[in-house]
Amino acid sequence: MAHGALQALIFDVDGTLADTESVHMNAFNQAFAELELGWIWTPELYLDLLNVSGGKERILHYWQQLNPDIKALKAQDLQDRIDQIHGLKTAIYENAVNSGAVSLRPGVLRLMDEALSAGLQLAIATTTSPVNIAALMRHAVGADWRLNFTAIGDASTAPIKKPHPQVYFQMIEALKLPAACCLALEDSNNGLRAATAAGLATLITTNPFTLHHDFTGALRVVPDLSQVTLALLRQWHAAGQA
Repeated sequence: MAHGALQALIFDVDGTLADTESVHMNAFNQAFAELELGWIWTPELYLDLLNVSGGKERILHYWQQLNPDIKALKAQDLQDRIDQIHGLKTAIYENAVNSGAVSLRPGVLRLMDEALSAGLQLAIATTTSPVNIAALMRHAVGADWRLNFTAIGDASTAPIKKPHPQVYFQMIEALKLPAACCLALEDSNNGLRAATAAGLATLITTNPFTLHHDFTGALRVVPDLSQVTLALLRQWHAAGQA
């Protein structure tokens, strides 16, 4: 195959594979209520908090805004409390996904099937936790969902969150391909910055939480994948390298 021809698709999860953000927000709020923290994240506030990648990081950022004296807490006590909040939130989110609260975005499954049939490799590059990915994909694809992916990068493998390109560098290495032969699929400015910093052409599928983001440098920006075929992706990818 000619150097630079498209050989792999690397998918972000939250907002790209599925519209998960409102379900995440509700899970955070349910956890806050169960722990009697008195916190409520409104859609407007959550939109702002999404600029911070990673759930635990989001909680810490919010807590610091709310209480600048948070440093008075011992670092370990603070981390334990954040872990407790995030653990409960993750369990609530997983239950919501398992009960059908989240489905894959339009065209995602068809494009994955088309790519696999054509011999392309698939990978996942996300800042979310492994349990969140497993819940979503198991529900959408079935118990053997992992067999479709050559590699999966997540919060456990790549602790430095997007917009840092760590997770994308890991996936390029795992795919054993040059970056020029891969295409990233993202939904946010942080994701776009992470992917392009790793040398990847990036297709953006917008969602209500990211419509206002700056997508300068993206290969294409589309509302979803419903009209995007593999042939079209190959065409865009090739044109982007010209």
